[in-house]
Amino acid sequence: MTPKLIIISGSSGAGKSSALRLLEDEGYYCVDNLPPRLLPEFSEEIMGHPEYERFRGVAVCVDARAIKIGAHDNSELMSHLATLPDRLIIFLDAQPQVLLKRFSETRRRHPLAGPDNSLPEAISRERKHLETIAANADLLIDTTDLTPRALRDMITSRVVQQRDGLSVLFESFAFKRGVPTDADFVFDARALPNPFWRDELRPQTGLDTEVIQFLENDPRCLTFFDKLKDFIASVLRDFDQSDRSYMTIAIGCTGGQHRSVYLTEKLHRDLIAQFPAAQIRHRDLQEACS
Repeated sequence: MTPKLIIISGSSGAGKSSALRLLEDEGYYCVDNLPPRLLPEFSEEIMGHPEYERFRGVAVCVDARAIKIGAHDNSELMSHLATLPDRLIIFLDAQPQVLLKRFSETRRRHPLAGPDNSLPEAISRERKHLETIAANADLLIDTTDLTPRALRDMITSRVVQQRDGLSVLFESFAFKRGVPTDADFVFDARALPNPFWRDELRPQTGLDTEVIQFLENDPRCLTFFDKLKDFIASVLRDFDQSDRSYMTIAIGCTGGQHRSVYLTEKLHRDLIAQFPAAQIRHRDLQEACS
């Protein structure tokens, strides 16, 4: 079941407007840049008003400019939001250098930029403003490597089309391109034998039969997978029983092409029966093969 109240926040340039436009297209009543202090009264009024029953839900975008750094009422606001039924807080972010590049390319002015601070300083200041919301978000999305289309697809699959139960994302990645900042758990597969050092396997991926056979012929790989699967299954069951809605499990190897892809695929396949809403993403596979 999709949430009735969605609160979107995050760094400027991380994709908040794109996410809000998608939700509007999906039938949500959307409000951009609502002052956070108005959220409690707004949510109580709009969620119980019959005029809004024709909408799929309500989505609100919260901008950093309206949040006071270190203010006590920020904590009170988050405490109130945590008690609201059927709500979801989404926080979008990206690496500072990517945000800097996006603003430089579009020539847009950062909302916290001024005559006394540079663009990097404005980005850093905004992060401080948003700490309270980020710490209380239900779903963190790192858009560093996401195109606008990929972001829309992720919002659609993880939020709009959400099914009952825990929504799990299994994600492979390359350590050499950075650890996903939105992952709840990160696992390192670099101790396993690397197909990259076999000439015939180097151009292949963890999706190919020969790579899969190579890894499964090594007892270390099977032992690693069994322990990883048991741990993840146990953790996911615990979080599912605690009413957690979203989890991201990231598995990395050096290039994000062989070992992490294989393990992510196998985990998804083995655990999909227990967690039907589980999804899979190979963050760096396309770039590794190009």
